[in-house]
Amino acid sequence: MKKYKEFLITADPFNEEILSGLLWQLDLNGISEEVNCLKVFVESESAVSINDISKILDSALYEKLLRSFNIEENIVENKNWNEEWEKSINVIEVSDRIVIKPTFREYENKPEQIVITIDPKMSFGTGEHQTTKLVLTMLEDIDLQNKKVLDVGSGTGVLAIAAIKLGASYAVAVDNDEWCLDNAHENCQLNNCTDEVEVLLGEITDVEIKDFEVVLANIQKNVLLSLKSEIAARIKTNGILILSGLLENDEEEIVREYSIFGFTKLHLEKMDDWIAIKFEKL
Repeated sequence: MKKYKEFLITADPFNEEILSGLLWQLDLNGISEEVNCLKVFVESESAVSINDISKILDSALYEKLLRSFNIEENIVENKNWNEEWEKSINVIEVSDRIVIKPTFREYENKPEQIVITIDPKMSFGTGEHQTTKLVLTMLEDIDLQNKKVLDVGSGTGVLAIAAIKLGASYAVAVDNDEWCLDNAHENCQLNNCTDEVEVLLGEITDVEIKDFEVVLANIQKNVLLSLKSEIAARIKTNGILILSGLLENDEEEIVREYSIFGFTKLHLEKMDDWIAIKFEKL
């Protein structure tokens, strides 16, 4: 039976979406998201090593995305990767109103609940992580009726899809990862919103619309800082901006740098070490 190298990765803080996004730079056979760790699989003959993974995670330490990490290597026999992946994806009750489920899980929704069907595959944004939950709960408190929404770094498209289900008339989901393009298209089809959500492969600079009422970005701090002028250029006066993918100690710098572009902080929500900040563009 074919054998694989299994790398078991723990980190503080543990953000499976950021970790997965970083590690897919390598030539991997699969990633399994566990409760407090990631399991990364490569063929036993693969050149991918602990050193390769450590170099990527050392960069994350330098950028203050992580405080620490640990890697263990094992040899395992061949697995049904799809079955392993499905085991790690569950129904997520984000709030009393919003539920996220994959196609292979049954869920009997309650009256007034919004059920979003997301099959993440190799994209990121299952709803499991604290930052996604924070953005979704903040979205619930916004009047989205007939609004245009921009989701920057959209991954599975979950935030753009949620915005439509909460009343927005149109959303743009942009990501520079080809996996995200295909996956977001598929998830829009699953949620019957292909006409309302435009999925783009590219950067925020490829988004031509400049009058969004709501902009969402659940990305790590350094990327958010680099995008601040482009985000400011695409949101209307009095528009709402929600930023997440942030740790508590990121707040001061994010608020300071975004205030230069006319954003004032309205509200902050916290879950474990993670935060989301709601701004208004003045």
